Amino acid sequence: MISPCRRPFNVATLAFLLSFTSFFFGFVRAAADDKTRLGNNTIDRTLQLRTHSIYAPYIDQDLQNRWWDFGADSYVNTNKHIRLTRNRPSQMGWLWSRLALTPSNFVIEVEFKVSGDSSHLFGDGLAMWLTKERAEPGPVFGNRDEFTGLAIILDTYANEKHTYSFPRIVGILGDGKMKYNFGGDGEGQEVGACSANFRRTNVATKLKVTYVKDAFLDVKIQYKAWDDWTDCFHVEKLQLPPNPFLGFSAMTGDVSDAHDIISVTSYSAILSQPDAAPNKHKKASVFSSSSEGSGTWLGFFFKLFLFAGVVAGGYYGWQEYQRRQRYGGFGGGSGMGSAYGMRSPGVGGGFGGYNGKRF
Repeated sequence: MISPCRRPFNVATLAFLLSFTSFFFGFVRAAADDKTRLGNNTIDRTLQLRTHSIYAPYIDQDLQNRWWDFGADSYVNTNKHIRLTRNRPSQMGWLWSRLALTPSNFVIEVEFKVSGDSSHLFGDGLAMWLTKERAEPGPVFGNRDEFTGLAIILDTYANEKHTYSFPRIVGILGDGKMKYNFGGDGEGQEVGACSANFRRTNVATKLKVTYVKDAFLDVKIQYKAWDDWTDCFHVEKLQLPPNPFLGFSAMTGDVSDAHDIISVTSYSAILSQPDAAPNKHKKASVFSSSSEGSGTWLGFFFKLFLFAGVVAGGYYGWQEYQRRQRYGGFGGGSGMGSAYGMRSPGVGGGFGGYNGKRF
């Protein structure tokens, strides 16, 4: 039979376990949140580049743009888009930045649209360029062949049968000497590729290109739903030529589509400091505050509950200590009999029995 005098000890133990469990899970949660922040902390922040961004109405009162040139069959609809090609055969158009892209690390987000009347015969596609050369029309989706830099080709027409489907996004890194494989749609020359049906969608289609020098190139596309980015390809240690120009071009052949650039938003990417991650990890704890969670009610009540658990555990532990000192000091092993390794029935047993009956 369990003596009632043990109950305060059980309550104290329970309170201690609750407070310890709260502290443990709070620490785990803080550590997990910190790992999430560290995982997304390669790029600390971005600064928009006005020189490499363009939106409606695209041109000023002189029908020019300070930072961009466009030519060939392209034209500007100030309310909607820059149309590189109409939905007609044998069209070609381009849009190029006037200044080179000087940041070593950058993010470029492009909203585009590919549309046409046909549901089975259409083409050819458009391309985004990050190259040493600029505004040199040619046969590769409206740009020159043997280019130096990166081409991200949004190809809508397959020149031969493949094991993958079209439309397709293909990344090709040119060295100034390599000729594009027209018959094979660039097969064997790609650094990365993916299939994505970005033509005639019900949502805005966007391409996001992230480049960190000496680290990686990452390409994502939005075409399924708003703010639903699909990974296309990721390349480690890819090297672009220094200070490339940013451009877009499109071409139609015997089959056609309308190819539009709706907006271009470019950012300079500011990287986090190399020692920022360890410092953040060291400071992370249950009681540390962050810009994301310090002001939330959830964090406030969690800390309040933890504090109450610690206070309750200490209070009941102190009460148990006082009871043992008052009633069980000799019976608990501090009497003369137990001090010399002998059990004294008169002293130790007397107080032990008295405690058991009274409480």
